[in-house]
Amino acid sequence: MPKRSNAVETTIEDLVERAKMGDKDVLEEIIRRIQDNVYGLAIRMLFIPADAEDATQEILVKVIIHLGTFKGESRFETWVYSIASNHLLTTRKCRAERWQLTFDKCVHAIEEGALYNADDAFIEAEQNLIVEETKLACVHYLLLCLKRELRLAFILGEIFGVKSTEGANILGLTPAAYRQRLSRGKKQLLDFLVKRCGLVDPKNPCHCETLAALHVKKRHIDPKNLLFATHPCHPRRDSQAEDLLHELDQMARAAMLIRNHPDYAAPGVFVESMKGLIDSGRFQLLGR
Repeated sequence: MPKRSNAVETTIEDLVERAKMGDKDVLEEIIRRIQDNVYGLAIRMLFIPADAEDATQEILVKVIIHLGTFKGESRFETWVYSIASNHLLTTRKCRAERWQLTFDKCVHAIEEGALYNADDAFIEAEQNLIVEETKLACVHYLLLCLKRELRLAFILGEIFGVKSTEGANILGLTPAAYRQRLSRGKKQLLDFLVKRCGLVDPKNPCHCETLAALHVKKRHIDPKNLLFATHPCHPRRDSQAEDLLHELDQMARAAMLIRNHPDYAAPGVFVESMKGLIDSGRFQLLGR
């Protein structure tokens, strides 16, 4: 019978302290532990995976360069979220934001999709993968309808589960101001889902199958180049989630639909690229 291991995983704060004392070998493990959350935040803010990858790279560089300024006054993850949030709030307008999406434009797309008959749908739109792409992309489209400040608070609070004190610390707000931003973003997005989404209420006008057909026809979705349905991820959905949707009221169903959005896995390029950066000597790392 194998012996039970008594080893305890080293905390990320311990790794940071080792890095600050000159152990650069632990930097790779630090990047490995934070990259998924940073990328997950970036892709929900920016929509386009390639843009999220670029932003993640820039954020990770900032984290490593300023690692020496981490004083341990909060969780390390909170400090990283703060750097990431500031970067995403102040960066230039991303490509997806130039689409100038609004909830009214989403309503128009739903109304246009409702004109489709099943016989009109492209065969690709009948495939489960295309429907899944539509369902996932829909959440990203709706996030883009929120102003940046509300979008970020909503992602942190509703998707990442950040509580008011930590969220306030991340965004440099009072807990009350953070809760207000979260509440405003939540009301706008969840109210839309309650009134429109067929997953929340089958009587609602928007159904993934018909909307998928429209998006394929208009080339908003390329069946050969899916952004989300084939993206590596860590599913949150458990075996009872779909059953629970039927037992909750509509607002709770809308919230669960958002929370069950998958956790995206960061592309496996950041550790190697950061290692190259560290080895290059181009930057003053671990700055104080």
